[in-house]
Amino acid sequence: MRRFERAPDARVRLVCLPHAGGSASFFFPLAKALAPEVEVLAVQYPGRQDRRHEPPVGSIGGLAAEILAVLRPFGDRPLALFGHSMGALIGYEIALRMSDAGLPAPVHLFASGRRAPSRYRDDDVRGASDERLVSELRKLGGSDAAMLADPELLAMILPAIRSDYRAVESYRHEPGRRLACPVTAFTGDRDPRVSVDEARAWAEHTTGPADLHVLPGGHFFLVDQAAPMVATMTEKLAGAALSRP
Repeated sequence: MRRFERAPDARVRLVCLPHAGGSASFFFPLAKALAPEVEVLAVQYPGRQDRRHEPPVGSIGGLAAEILAVLRPFGDRPLALFGHSMGALIGYEIALRMSDAGLPAPVHLFASGRRAPSRYRDDDVRGASDERLVSELRKLGGSDAAMLADPELLAMILPAIRSDYRAVESYRHEPGRRLACPVTAFTGDRDPRVSVDEARAWAEHTTGPADLHVLPGGHFFLVDQAAPMVATMTEKLAGAALSRP
């Protein structure tokens, strides 16, 4: 867990889960924007940055289980979950595991830039050549162009990215399972990986309220659309904090 901005008086914590190939530092601006009302915890997956020498975890369920174990000491305050792309699936699986473990449900799940768990495509990027994988990263945006042009840096980061794609593309949800918490989905109106209907289908995965926010942009719409997303999350989490003792 990475905590960029301490917020000792915050009534709720938001656990942020990065996209495929992403790292905890991606959420540094969000932590600044939400403090002091919300304390942000950002997850650093193994296999990248300061954890680059650790082997990646090759499945969504495996990552969710490991993250839940680390989250237990933070349960003294209500927890919400925010995941972008691959992180949205991990957030969904963490929420299911919280229920299975008899823990309080998350007060909210924010799912950004990802199809609902029951919506699949045959993307088949995990087995692609390095050249095609880099081309995919360029198409989606969100990766530093200079980094993608540096052979030494690519050699360091591509194994983790390929492992992440393998985890996402092999993921299958468990039919019949539904969350009990509110779910808010965000999507870009020009995201090549997520249609509006696929994002709207997140509502099928909870018995709680669900809503969808369609914002201008592609897969990494959240970089340019941070302000409306922060406003929505602030409003939702304020209400959640008030509803919990």
